[in-house]
Amino acid sequence: MASIIRAALLFLAAAHAATIQHVTDTLDNNPTSVGFYLYVPDKLAPRPAILVNPHSCHGSAQAAYAGSQFAAFADKYGFVVIYPDSPHQEDKCWDVSSKETLSHNGGGDSRGIVSMVDYALAKYNGDRGRVFVTGVSSGAMMTSVLVGAYPDVFAAGSAYSGVPFSCFRAPESLQSSSNGSRFGYWNADCATGKVTKTAAAWAADIANAYPGYCGWRPKMQIFHGTADETLNYTCFTEEVKQWNAVFGFSQTPTSVVANTPKANWTRSVYGHSRSGKNWFEAYSAGGVTHNIEHQDQLTLDWFDLACNTTAGGCFRWGDK
Repeated sequence: MASIIRAALLFLAAAHAATIQHVTDTLDNNPTSVGFYLYVPDKLAPRPAILVNPHSCHGSAQAAYAGSQFAAFADKYGFVVIYPDSPHQEDKCWDVSSKETLSHNGGGDSRGIVSMVDYALAKYNGDRGRVFVTGVSSGAMMTSVLVGAYPDVFAAGSAYSGVPFSCFRAPESLQSSSNGSRFGYWNADCATGKVTKTAAAWAADIANAYPGYCGWRPKMQIFHGTADETLNYTCFTEEVKQWNAVFGFSQTPTSVVANTPKANWTRSVYGHSRSGKNWFEAYSAGGVTHNIEHQDQLTLDWFDLACNTTAGGCFRWGDK
């Protein structure tokens, strides 16, 4: 009898365990109808952080959920995970090319994702100062778009195998196209490393995404394989130029550590630390292709998502 009762209790616990949920509530501003999935742990922190995890091309919200430890981390630390789902059915990539998505409150996929953040913050009494975003490939590109165009929303980003903000921008001839081609444009020149700019020009692209904004900038972490066959390694070196210019850092790293977090990976830290925290770090993964391994724990630490919210002192938007 006791074993039957234990089995029944385990069944009930499993039946009520948190899982990814499709949200069908109407958002205030979702112009491209981005799909909306949430993972809300059974036990939330008093004011939970929000983590956004956009999937890669040919992926899905469910694949992003299944492919990382973030839901398990959410169970442990009480934060909410948003898994957006690309509305572009042909390749399931993200819109990182339209003038809308590359502009603050301009529209595109990025605006829909920000609306998901607003929804989750309101519904779960979330901490507006602890909103983060991470992704791989197209998800990394969207990470850079969100951090660049919405510095007032995100506290930090972590991008794996991505490109600089605006590198995938569609030509002006497509930006007014009625067939929507600007939303799904594949910029081959960027992907193959042919788009290079001065550091100042890259920084200007981010400044122009939110004209007049001169406030606090989210910290940034990037990763890229030296043998990336989909997004040339030049994209990484251009990202380094861009973010250093945005932060006003030297292009020369303040520290370089080999073989971290894996053999043949090199971590370069730029600029000075603020409140004991690095603001920009870049990982070059020697010999690694586009299929880079996401370092979930490392990114969790970068966002300080394991901190004790009741004790205070967690990394938040506006920290110096």
